[in-house]
Amino acid sequence: MAPAAVETLPVQLPVHSSYKSYGGEAPPGDYKEISTAKFSEEVEKKGTGDFAPASYPNYLPTWNPEQKYAPLEPFEHVEHGKDADPTYPELLGDGVTITHLTPKTGSEVRGIQLSKLSSAGKDQLARLVAERKVVAFRDQDLADLPIAEALKFGGYFGRHHIHPTSGSPEGHPEIHLVHRQAGDNAIDTFFANRTSSVAWHSDVSYEAQPPGTTFLYVLDLPSTGGDTLFANAAEAYNRLSPLFQERLHGLKARHSAIEQANGSVRRGGIKRREPVVNEHPIVRTHPVTGEKALFVNPQFTRNIVGLKKEESDAILNFLYDHLAWGADFQVRVKWEKGTVVVWDNRVTQHSAIVDWTTGERRHLARITPQAERPYETPFVAKS
Repeated sequence: MAPAAVETLPVQLPVHSSYKSYGGEAPPGDYKEISTAKFSEEVEKKGTGDFAPASYPNYLPTWNPEQKYAPLEPFEHVEHGKDADPTYPELLGDGVTITHLTPKTGSEVRGIQLSKLSSAGKDQLARLVAERKVVAFRDQDLADLPIAEALKFGGYFGRHHIHPTSGSPEGHPEIHLVHRQAGDNAIDTFFANRTSSVAWHSDVSYEAQPPGTTFLYVLDLPSTGGDTLFANAAEAYNRLSPLFQERLHGLKARHSAIEQANGSVRRGGIKRREPVVNEHPIVRTHPVTGEKALFVNPQFTRNIVGLKKEESDAILNFLYDHLAWGADFQVRVKWEKGTVVVWDNRVTQHSAIVDWTTGERRHLARITPQAERPYETPFVAKS
């Protein structure tokens, strides 16, 4: 299979119509990640009269302009879920309860400690998440471990991705932080120009080898709100007619990091690597389940290769709407203390929900192992 095209700045890409309200750039995302100009280390470490200090000061974000990295090199990804025991004896053994949140998408597990899993248990974890798409593990200790140990656990599932623009704990750029500090009122400013905070995406889909099994764990949360939505992109593909599925096969779309990098620099942030543009199949195949899934998202996908703008926009807008409106293949995960949510970024999309206006802190950490280069297997019509 031929490698996907890779480009770096300077490059001019058509900007998808979803971004016309932003003057030709992607949405700024300030509802989700705080900029360097707004962050107050003192407020977060000491708290205020209204808010307690951050529960995990070792996870407070830093932006180090000295962190400059060369372009990512290809690597051979080992997919551990392929040979895992599908009965999950090390993962779902005695004393472990699993509750399916919907018939096909999302589960909740209690009674197992992820950080204590054997290699076989980790393999089974990768397989379970590939099958259920997103799994919330409760009462976990991942946030309480030294960061290096948490990274060692996550590194079993692939090469750590270092985000090109996000804040990270001091000395650990492999950790991506989702952070809104206590007392921040930028949510009100955001909603002055937007009617919804929903922003469906697959993480860093612009990379040549985007993430696979992904971990997000809670540090601090508002008393209510701040849930995360997930969409099952494999089931979204299955809902399409065979004729439309066949038409999508063979098409590739461009995914761009340029707008995210430009937005970071504009807000006083950092750019650890030069942004890239990669082409990926619109329908990708999962290496464990063999399922086909839609792999486009309005945050990073820009256009379909070889189609005129109006043609490309028509197809992409339909797919975006299809994924966004498909409540019957979506799930809403409610966070609680000690939760680690694990999802398969290859076959899901997600969006944070901004629905709290109390000024409470929302602080989470993500470990983001990269996986294989997206690939497509031939279309086979269902009999």
